[in-house]
Amino acid sequence: MTAHLLEVSDLRTWIGTGPSPVHAVDGVDFHIDQGETFVLLGESGCGKSMTALSLLRLLPPGGHIVSGRIRLHGQDLLQLTEAEMSAIRGARISMIFQEPQTSLNPVMNVGAQITETLARHGGLRGRALDARALELLDAVGIPDPQRRLGDYPHQLSGGMKQRVMIAIAIGTAPDLLIADEPTTALDVTIQAQILDLLKALQKDRGMAIMLITHDLGVVAQVADRVAVMYAGQIVEQAYRESFIHSPAHPYSQKLFHSVPTLSKRGTELAVIAGAVPRLTQRFTGCRFAPRCGYAWDECRQSVPALAAIDGERTVRCHLYTSASAPNQRPSMATAKASDADLPGTADLGPAMLSVEDLTIFFPIRRGLMRRTVGYVRAVDGVSLSIGRGTTLALVGESGCGKTTAGKGILRLAPITSGGLRFDGEDLRALSGEALRRRRRDIQIIFQDPYASLNPRMTVAEIIEEGMRAQNTGGRVRERRIDELLQQVGLHPDAKQRYPHEFSGGQRQRICIARALAVEPRLIICDEPTSALDVSVQAQILNLLQELQQRFKLSYLFISHNIAVVEYLAHYVAVMYLGRIVEQGRVDEVLENPKHPYTQALLAAVPHIDTVTQRETVRLGGTLPSPADPPAGCYFHPRCPKAFPPCRREYPPATAFTQSHHAHCFLYPAPAPSANVASS
Repeated sequence: MTAHLLEVSDLRTWIGTGPSPVHAVDGVDFHIDQGETFVLLGESGCGKSMTALSLLRLLPPGGHIVSGRIRLHGQDLLQLTEAEMSAIRGARISMIFQEPQTSLNPVMNVGAQITETLARHGGLRGRALDARALELLDAVGIPDPQRRLGDYPHQLSGGMKQRVMIAIAIGTAPDLLIADEPTTALDVTIQAQILDLLKALQKDRGMAIMLITHDLGVVAQVADRVAVMYAGQIVEQAYRESFIHSPAHPYSQKLFHSVPTLSKRGTELAVIAGAVPRLTQRFTGCRFAPRCGYAWDECRQSVPALAAIDGERTVRCHLYTSASAPNQRPSMATAKASDADLPGTADLGPAMLSVEDLTIFFPIRRGLMRRTVGYVRAVDGVSLSIGRGTTLALVGESGCGKTTAGKGILRLAPITSGGLRFDGEDLRALSGEALRRRRRDIQIIFQDPYASLNPRMTVAEIIEEGMRAQNTGGRVRERRIDELLQQVGLHPDAKQRYPHEFSGGQRQRICIARALAVEPRLIICDEPTSALDVSVQAQILNLLQELQQRFKLSYLFISHNIAVVEYLAHYVAVMYLGRIVEQGRVDEVLENPKHPYTQALLAAVPHIDTVTQRETVRLGGTLPSPADPPAGCYFHPRCPKAFPPCRREYPPATAFTQSHHAHCFLYPAPAPSANVASS
């Protein structure tokens, strides 16, 4: 029998001392073989990252490993001195951290950061060191690597920063690469590139990968084996195929049911009630029992063991080991909406918001006199409309202008030109008191709930701020705050607490309550679920859907998460470099995409169902600068189907149905009408 590359036995990592330390990792066992991808899956706070840091003995202040064994090729890493362990880190085990922006040194250029590790562990010097750094940047697919060696992190995009992190990590040809949520903050196109890169490097170098994620689509795409972690323990281990098609633990089942998919449109997503328990307590039963729909008395009184239920799977659950277990087992069956219930079939109706050829250009000023030398074309001729009670999703890569367009509609960004009407009223003509009154009808939910909440204000003060601006009376405000908190699923007692006292999902609920306070008719949702676990995301999506049905709200839903768009939106507009390239009903665009950019976006999305993966289309390069957009079709430098006309002029819109159109020369342009003057 072949020995495992890494073996972890009964690992326990605690944080803090005294009577109630945090049992962050509490008896974890797993192994990783040479050349395989082992995925650690679970919600935030379950102990995934702490497990990875324990392997490298890089624990936060107060953290200490109290027991267990970590063997790498049979050598127990816990018995090594710090000097001996320092020779392991970066050489035999490397790690890609979750946030490349904070992991890279802002005052060192890219070349210096790569050569630092190579000099420490590779023994290279001088020209050989520089040549190796250049070779690594080229290996991870960074264009013009010679120039990029002298760049600093702030000069790189998010995807390029992550590639630099990978170059640093693989430079010494490690046996094991630990990747902690390496694609969480990236667009789907960049995520696909990074995952493809990791798989290619793994194949070429034979290294093992330990991938930490909460994305089930990523699990389905790259995993060989999966371990599900909950409250410091592993509750299920299985090979990918058996896990994807028949997860056994109730927690694993709940994670799958929480994922928004096309088939769940029109239905309520399953949510996991409650939260991950505090890890300072002593558990007398199953840690998932308070949130489990199958729990009975034994689950609350006896700690379940990790038991084998077939030849390749282990599960920590009394359902599979106890003689008193109920006959009912967790099922993957889910309710499916009827065609009449699907959001994509809704009628747009009369436009409540109309945006016509909206442009937002930001001047580029240089020199002593700060002369304008150019413009950043953030929004470059966007037209869209939203009807009452409908959701229009605005999708595209980071930097394409989605958020700027949303701020422009709110008049929070200066509009260069174009029409903007709400209920027939010209919003661009409003100012002062008239604009303030109209903003009652249009509110926004920002992407980062923590950054958008004032840490010095209580929840009550945050929610009533908008009502004060609209001159709502004091008694009405107080009553309204309690109503709003209940509407978003929070107890009224929460109004005297501060933002730092809440979880990420609860903070987003507070942001929603603040947006609802002035009874808006349109809410701009700017990536409201991007930073949330799948279970918390399901709660927020259910809430948004319920509020829309109850109050006939309209949403402009800005997102790069196609699964969320499939589930929630009625209509979708695909944005690239400040322009809408395709628009239509959600079923038309997502099931029959016409524009090559839309096709590439959809192909990059990892799906849980590996059988129905779309044809792979990978985009080369990165998004061009909006300060210097390409001539012709903006997408042609990255388009696999580009031909000469694409390089000469921007394509007109081609209509496929009354609601579905795209700007692409692959389709015949509409014939000019005889009664329309040529421009």
